[in-house]
Amino acid sequence: MADNFLEKQYAEYEARKAAQAQAKRKAWQKKMKEYQARLAAEKSEKK
Repeated sequence: MADNFLEKQYAEYEARKAAQAQAKRKAWQKKMKEYQARLAAEKSEKK
């Protein structure tokens, strides 16, 4: 019984960890796209 409990707890932990990593990646990608758009806008203004 304890093994099943620990396995379930660990599986839930891994799922939370994976979801957090994915959210972090998505946030970074969003910030990078915004930064690239800002750079493109600045570059087009200078021309």
